[in-house]
Amino acid sequence: MMDVALDFGKIIIADLILSGDNALIIGMAAAGLAPELRKKAILYGMIIAALLRIVFAVIATQLLGIPGILFVGSLLLFWVCWRLFAEIRSGTDEQAEHALEMAENPEEGYTGPPRRTLASALISITIADVSMSLDNVLAVAAIADGDTTMLVFGLGLAILLMAFAATMIMKLLSKYPWISWLGLIVLVYVAGEMFYRGVFDINLGIGPYLGLVEGWDLGKGH
Repeated sequence: MMDVALDFGKIIIADLILSGDNALIIGMAAAGLAPELRKKAILYGMIIAALLRIVFAVIATQLLGIPGILFVGSLLLFWVCWRLFAEIRSGTDEQAEHALEMAENPEEGYTGPPRRTLASALISITIADVSMSLDNVLAVAAIADGDTTMLVFGLGLAILLMAFAATMIMKLLSKYPWISWLGLIVLVYVAGEMFYRGVFDINLGIGPYLGLVEGWDLGKGH
């Protein structure tokens, strides 16, 4: 029971800290539009991010059962951790907070006639959202470890946070940077655990698959 509660806690923290770069991209793209287009850009940007998370989650669920994928996934997650470390140091959360507030205020940001179409802004958001959604899904899938309920909870929470509480979360992370550092520690732990299983798990590890080590059953409950 305690393990399940800890896993849900990890997912909540991961969703919180990995929402920062999404909010920054959507806020900056929207702030550069004329005021009448901003709300549409924010709404459509959130929908695109949500759909990408669902698609990647379906793919990840299928792929994580293939030997060697956990090992590759752990390396990708370590890369996510490195990117997050750089973002925390550069104050991404503060930039995201400012960008969202500017986009939501029709008197701030660009206020002249449309100089950029909504479609071009959404293309920029979509391109950026691909890697950010992959980051989020990878972290949640690693923590869920095949638990569908936990995976659905993690993705649902990420989507809800983006849709209804993005500005509030950025204010929280900007005011209390220790939350971001705590989240980074959690993600490094998750990546390390994923790496260990990716090497030594008897069913999914690259070590036993290549005949390098005997391996152990390291799935949930073991």
